[in-house]
Amino acid sequence: MPAHSRRLRKAVLPVAGLGTRVLPGTKTTPKELLNVVDRPILSYIVEEAREAGIEHIVFVTGRSKGAIEDYFDHQIELEAQLLAKGKTDILEMMNAELASAGEMSFTRQMQPKGLGHAVWCARDIIGDEPFAVILPDVIVDSQPGALKQLAEVYAEVGGNVIGVEQVPESETHKYGIVDPIEGREGNRIRMKGMVEKPAKGTAPSNLSISGRYILQPEIFDILETQERGAGGEIQLTDGMARLMADQAFTAVQYAGVTHDCGDKIGLLRANVALALKRADLGEAARAAITALL
Repeated sequence: MPAHSRRLRKAVLPVAGLGTRVLPGTKTTPKELLNVVDRPILSYIVEEAREAGIEHIVFVTGRSKGAIEDYFDHQIELEAQLLAKGKTDILEMMNAELASAGEMSFTRQMQPKGLGHAVWCARDIIGDEPFAVILPDVIVDSQPGALKQLAEVYAEVGGNVIGVEQVPESETHKYGIVDPIEGREGNRIRMKGMVEKPAKGTAPSNLSISGRYILQPEIFDILETQERGAGGEIQLTDGMARLMADQAFTAVQYAGVTHDCGDKIGLLRANVALALKRADLGEAARAAITALL
């Protein structure tokens, strides 16, 4: 069966990270549940996945991450209180986020061996299907959502599809960078390689891999034997570079603004930017920010 005819139904969300860049706030609260305005980061990510047609979300968790599973379950006492007080609008918002039966699976990474290893931990649940990977601390403010933009390209070209955005040349050493083939079709760029955190001055482009992927299941066999790379971790980028020898990769420069919520300033920026866009809060948020400045 051709790759492009295999429908995208599943997504992997690696949520086992310790959130060291936003300590001490993440000492007891998973970084994915830190609030952006009035809902956790993970709420935005799951909404994006659902919009893209994802039917089954696989969370790769670690110790102290049980609150993530609880967030998408019923809170019987709280729901009863909201109903008794007539706060049905809040109750409806909460119920909209609940997992439907069988929609979510949770598996443990056990040891922090890197993103590639985290993705590999989902292999038995994903099975022999294409799947998305969404980094759960990166909110992309876009319409349609970033993953839906990638999914639309995947439906046309198949193979593997990677979300990218431009970064300053001086910052390329901080990211995974794609090596493009010359020429592009709109927002689509054919790829011939990629490198994780290239040394300064050696990056093949300024197109950084930004936390949205659609991959074929053959990546699992590669990740099983993948040696540790940058940072002493099993890097997903290294595994994808090996898969590229046999399968096509297309980079998609999606339209949208990326917020790295795993960083203190990035989290603050996301709160400000998304509050300002809210119809119910924007005016008051602008007034409060202006007064502070």
